[in-house]
Amino acid sequence: MKIDLKNLQDVSINRELLEQAAQAIAQTLGTEPGTLSLVLVDDRRISELNCQFLGRCGSTDVIAFPAEEEEELAGEVIISVETAIRQAQEQGHSLARELCILTIHGVLHLLGYDDASQGGQAQMNQLQTQVADAICPLPPKRGKS
Repeated sequence: MKIDLKNLQDVSINRELLEQAAQAIAQTLGTEPGTLSLVLVDDRRISELNCQFLGRCGSTDVIAFPAEEEEELAGEVIISVETAIRQAQEQGHSLARELCILTIHGVLHLLGYDDASQGGQAQMNQLQTQVADAICPLPPKRGKS
């Protein structure tokens, strides 16, 4: 899979880690999509896209747009870095891990997974955690001495 990453934010990211996350979920599912466009934006931009294309006004963490069949591109995953920062803080893990999770989530949507139902959401969460743990594991918890 070819990955075209555009970081439109002034936040340092680990490009290789996000590429590994996208490759790993595709490999885990035994699929090899074409080119993936991964774009990192702010809440304002993702809110505009969410309203314009999905009819849901307001920001969100990730949006995935599958490519048209005749195009070479597998799809585009757009992630709000601002939302990712908030979610990472809420979950108590790193921004790098949150961006991996959101990349995986977006690729799952491109591959036809849907989290609209409870079962679909549980399946996506399980796959996200499995792949994120392999690519960007949480640090070991320290016990009390």
